[in-house]
Amino acid sequence: MRLIGMLDSPYVRRVAISLTLMDLKFTHEALSVFRNWDDFAAINPVVKAPTAVTDDGTVLMDSGLILEYAERLVPADRRLTPSALADHARAQRIVGLALAACEKTVQLVYERTLRPAEKQHQPWIDRVRGQLQTAYRLLEADVAVLRGDWLFGPRPLQADISAAVAWRFTQHAQLEGIGPEGIGLEEIAPARHSALAALSARAEALPAFVATPLA
Repeated sequence: MRLIGMLDSPYVRRVAISLTLMDLKFTHEALSVFRNWDDFAAINPVVKAPTAVTDDGTVLMDSGLILEYAERLVPADRRLTPSALADHARAQRIVGLALAACEKTVQLVYERTLRPAEKQHQPWIDRVRGQLQTAYRLLEADVAVLRGDWLFGPRPLQADISAAVAWRFTQHAQLEGIGPEGIGLEEIAPARHSALAALSARAEALPAFVATPLA
């Protein structure tokens, strides 16, 4: 399998880490949707990251759909979604919150870095910032109840991966990107999300995360 996209995208990164943890062989091609448009379009004319190309040449897009396909390639003991119905529903909730946090962070980054200042709409920024803060408040509540290192057992599953990737991405955006005026640094700080920050720290220490840096 080929994985196309930059690891500074949380969606590309969650796929790369997940494929690694599932022990699926893939090659990573770091093409940017901004700087490498033509090269990306030659693989996927929609130019959407992440893009995956299966071994038979099928082009897939959207991180969730790529990971759904990947889950079908491995035996049950290497899948990243719980099998029990209640656990599966809770895991999907956590993944959904993490993806919402990624989406709102991306929207704020684009608003602050791509749109001219005179065209930025503060009510929209405030709305997106509020959605981002709510997503992390709910994520923190879900993560805070875990009794071990991971949410659903002795190894990290997709809920752990997505929550950790989202948290790292937002923290990076705050510190290296648009700053507290864009996202709300005080509201989304490790001191206020200690369980989520601890989960992220544990995940970032894993070899699969270390080998797949946000860059």
